[in-house]
Amino acid sequence: MNTTQTLQWLPTSVREVKERGWDVPDVILFSGDAYVDHPSFGGAVVGRLLESLGLKVALVPQPNWQDDLRDFRKLGTPRLFFGVSAGSMDSMVNHYTAARRRRSDDAYTPDGRAGARPDMPSIVYTRILKKLYPDTPVIIGGSFFTPSQPLRLLEGYLTTLYPDR
Repeated sequence: MNTTQTLQWLPTSVREVKERGWDVPDVILFSGDAYVDHPSFGGAVVGRLLESLGLKVALVPQPNWQDDLRDFRKLGTPRLFFGVSAGSMDSMVNHYTAARRRRSDDAYTPDGRAGARPDMPSIVYTRILKKLYPDTPVIIGGSFFTPSQPLRLLEGYLTTLYPDR
């Protein structure tokens, strides 16, 4: 008897959200990293953890912060909150060498393409989200891959929403 379960990718577009039969996700995560559904990528870890709690989770990897902000608008307002992280590697380390020269590649972006995230993306992403959705809570994690602080904040938030779980 086969007891393995095939997991779907976390949705990253409106089409993928609709394919799951959802009207709106409970949580939308924004990450400075590309989306790779692997334990070394914190966005996937936190997304899967929230999903295991029964929440509908969508992920927006490396949103474009320089255009008309369509990446921040495409999934709308989540039912519960936005989660924001700069990604697995500090953006300043990712962007600059020890000699303060700009790097020409990005280790956590497809094809090593530079410029897919701003300096200090947590601040940039949060400012945009609070401007577009002032009444929706935003939970910020220094790095999704370092789960202690963001998960404690998340646990406190979820405990208030679901005291019986």
